[in-house]
Amino acid sequence: MKSDEYTKKHWEEVYTGKSDEEVSWFEGKPSTSLDIIASLDLPKDSSIIDIGGGNSNLISHLLKNGYNNLSILDISENALQRTKSKLGKSAAKVQWINSDILNFEPTQDFELWHDRATFHFFTREEDILKYIDILGRSLKTGAYFILATFSTTGPKRCSGLEITQYSPEKLKELFKVDFTLLESFEKIHKTPFKTEQNFIYNLFQKK
Repeated sequence: MKSDEYTKKHWEEVYTGKSDEEVSWFEGKPSTSLDIIASLDLPKDSSIIDIGGGNSNLISHLLKNGYNNLSILDISENALQRTKSKLGKSAAKVQWINSDILNFEPTQDFELWHDRATFHFFTREEDILKYIDILGRSLKTGAYFILATFSTTGPKRCSGLEITQYSPEKLKELFKVDFTLLESFEKIHKTPFKTEQNFIYNLFQKK
């Protein structure tokens, strides 16, 4: 089985066998991401994509806040279907993209790219560089990129998979060609299991 086929199989099984509260990264309301987005004062018709957001509540809150040009990309069809069911009729207002991010071919330029807990699952340099290339080709000049990963004091594994921990310095170096790091801060996420995960939130702008 190819690595991308294994990855898809893994996430389809996660979102078939576990409820929202049975995965550690779940947030009832993604307040930190919503606060960052609100601070950008983007027009409501700004093109926004949530990477790996198939079972996130971010898009539902953005819809409630009046944003109307929203896309969700996730490798798991089961995750996307779960969120479609939550949104009901409002699901028709969202573009749903079932794809591995490393195979994503953007057909539009986005003004905001949001990724909470997808990027840190890439552990091979070639995959990290491919993600950065796709990101750069997907955003307009001046567009924003919100990235939340496990920090250097966060977990080393998640959902049974190895991850890559990051510091602000490491991320600034990785994205320095096309992006300026505007803000970086650590945030402790309290899981549904009452444990803690240390994240680092980063706001970049496309040069």
